[in-house]
Amino acid sequence: MAFAQFMSTPVGRGIRVVAGLLLIALGIAAGGVGGAILVVVGILPILTGALNVCVLAPMLRAPFSGRGMSHSH
Repeated sequence: MAFAQFMSTPVGRGIRVVAGLLLIALGIAAGGVGGAILVVVGILPILTGALNVCVLAPMLRAPFSGRGMSHSH
């Protein structure tokens, strides 16, 4: 659950967006079918970071939406 909580923080969300952008850049650089797959896969972390959701959270027994997380600052 700590991982899901971290990923719902602004830093965790930013990491997901940056990772998605890197996957898209690698996909564009690679070209071909493999590159196109990387571009499509790169969209997922960008969307989940921007929408503040974590697709792995239900498997970690955490809320799907980052709004359901309690942060201790």
